[in-house]
Amino acid sequence: MMAESDNTAEATRRLNVKKQTLDDAYAIPANFLEIDVVNPLTSMTAGKKRYTDYEVRMRTNLPVFKVKESSVRRRYSDFEWLRNELERDSKIVVPPLPGKAWKRQMPFRSDDGIFDENFIEERRKGLEQFVNKIAGHPLAQNERCLHMFLQEPTIDKNYVPGKIRNT
Repeated sequence: MMAESDNTAEATRRLNVKKQTLDDAYAIPANFLEIDVVNPLTSMTAGKKRYTDYEVRMRTNLPVFKVKESSVRRRYSDFEWLRNELERDSKIVVPPLPGKAWKRQMPFRSDDGIFDENFIEERRKGLEQFVNKIAGHPLAQNERCLHMFLQEPTIDKNYVPGKIRNT
């Protein structure tokens, strides 16, 4: 009977965990990847069509990314391109994008439709969640399309899909 209670006490004893110091708490994390989707801008094409694009800012110290800080502008259609590329070429389950908002694109609306400030802010949040879920996935981090999306000023839709090799 005594041996059994000794085993229980041993099994439930707290691990000796080193207390975290302030230096530890505020030190640069071992690995980090921060992606913000910010600064939506609505512009007009030469053909007088309006569109909104977003600044996608990335900061990381992950070795798989050669560029440690980047900032690019992306439209909703660029996020769709990234999702389609990952669905076709990777082994990960790709999360959904925020909706296309077909009803908001109808003519004769009493609001600004897809250019309404509240809609743009909701879409921005959804796009930020989407890209962070993808970029946080270890398998997606090796996909060339993700690197191009996050770091290249323009997306080369004729690129050769593949993996980024950690060098």
